[in-house]
Amino acid sequence: MRLLPALDGTNEFFWTSGRDGVLRILRCGGCGYWLHPPSPRCPECGGRDLSPEAVSGRGRIVSYTINHQPWDGGDVPYALAIVALVEQAGLRLTTNIVESDLDRIEIGLEVSVVFENHDPVFLPLFELLDGQKP
Repeated sequence: MRLLPALDGTNEFFWTSGRDGVLRILRCGGCGYWLHPPSPRCPECGGRDLSPEAVSGRGRIVSYTINHQPWDGGDVPYALAIVALVEQAGLRLTTNIVESDLDRIEIGLEVSVVFENHDPVFLPLFELLDGQKP
């Protein structure tokens, strides 16, 4: 069981974009800055020309913890992580690392997005890329 986000006009694109296997983040049409979480104005240029755009879905783990407490009634242990996306310095998501041996998770390892289907919500989660040293 997962707690799912409430969809509204500011976040629906993010939570439903995984339907086609593509992660989308809000981007400023004026200066090209990626912003997450969504905001009505670009923090870089103040522009309002914002629209969701596809990102690669690749990143690196910048922080993580292995949770052993079943806060939401789900399975434990699980990995909670902050992933920095490759598109821009400082563009980060808080997420879970899934389909990976928890003992292999380290800061700096590369990850790629996978989606957990809770139609209409598709949660962006990440898994370790193959071939990395533990």
